[in-house]
Amino acid sequence: MIGSTIIHLDRVDSTNNYAAKELLTKSLNEGTLFVATCQQAGRGTGLASWESADGLNLTFTVVLYPSGVALSQQFSISQAISLGMTDFLSRFVSDVSVKWPNDIYVNDKKIAGILIETAITGGKFSRALAGIGLNINQEVFVSDAPNPVSLKNLTGKTYELSQMLTDLCTCLDNRYRSLIRGDYYILQHDYGKLLYRKGVWANYRDQDSDFEGKIIGIEGDGRLQIETRNGEVRGFYFKEVSFK
Repeated sequence: MIGSTIIHLDRVDSTNNYAAKELLTKSLNEGTLFVATCQQAGRGTGLASWESADGLNLTFTVVLYPSGVALSQQFSISQAISLGMTDFLSRFVSDVSVKWPNDIYVNDKKIAGILIETAITGGKFSRALAGIGLNINQEVFVSDAPNPVSLKNLTGKTYELSQMLTDLCTCLDNRYRSLIRGDYYILQHDYGKLLYRKGVWANYRDQDSDFEGKIIGIEGDGRLQIETRNGEVRGFYFKEVSFK
């Protein structure tokens, strides 16, 4: 079960980096968590970084072994983790969504980020590291991130981090078990319902120019489907399109 083993780290550059190094020499149970009090170089997708004040938020990595998941369903791993996050946050606030591919939003503000790194051996996933940063009690953000928000910003309440982690792990585990059962359609359906900006005309940029479109869904391989004003439906892989 996710969270059955928790390894607490006082200060670390990145929990994903730390977990990857540990796996080089150790055998870790599936669901092991590396939880950092201070993450000095938390990583987002691509070159992005993650800001988190010491001791105020949840920053951790989950070790998973999804060997039974088909390689063609790699995006389902991201969907399962994203949905575990939205299931949890929806207990506290409304208007929770997933900004493709795996940022978690409340209204138009980012409350959590996810970084999933997989390894493949012998044609199967040998492991997946799901790095998660979730803003809980931080009230002031000083980085140049454009739109961060925390649960405390939204509700005015202070939360007990250890209990929040326990409850979040339960939500993540429920969705991960769905993934392992092969419930890809359910994950695809639920993820599609929560897409940020779905059905809303907005501005985007592809590799060549800006354009107006509306998100209509996700393809099975994770491509984002955007309909343009002229009725064309275009599919984009990660980094092929950006939100404006």
